[in-house]
Amino acid sequence: MNASLAELQRELEDRLSRLGYDLVQVEWAGRAHRPVIRLRVERAALDRPVSLGDCTAVSRGMEAWLDSDVRIPDRYVLEVSSPGLERPLTRARDFRRFRGRKIAVQGTEPLSGGASRIEGTLVGLADGEESAGSILVRLSGGHEIEVPRSRVAKARLIHEWNA
Repeated sequence: MNASLAELQRELEDRLSRLGYDLVQVEWAGRAHRPVIRLRVERAALDRPVSLGDCTAVSRGMEAWLDSDVRIPDRYVLEVSSPGLERPLTRARDFRRFRGRKIAVQGTEPLSGGASRIEGTLVGLADGEESAGSILVRLSGGHEIEVPRSRVAKARLIHEWNA
């Protein structure tokens, strides 16, 4: 992510925080003259799932700022949604919060045994709670591996439907 997008993301996070939401993920898609800005948000209080009303509130709360920001073209598309059942894991606190849950990790290079995609149970962060450098994943055979977050292209929960 270039410096201006990183700065814009920090501003998005600040503005969402003032509205009572946390940014889980932002995606920049589309074309330069008509970008698509996709926000996945959760309630800061974590007291209930994100509703359609929440998405509407976030959209309305962000549009005036986006409309006035000179870095955003006049024609843009804003999409706001919940993180979903198979939510992305993007922050250190996500890896702490969802310990014990099944996850899928896609690597930027091979992660374990030559595979660039692994599934397993999230153990947590390596080197204690304060470290955000690596995550620990227990594979189906019980073997734990440490995956540096710098090698993670994507990580997400895997929803397990009740039988």
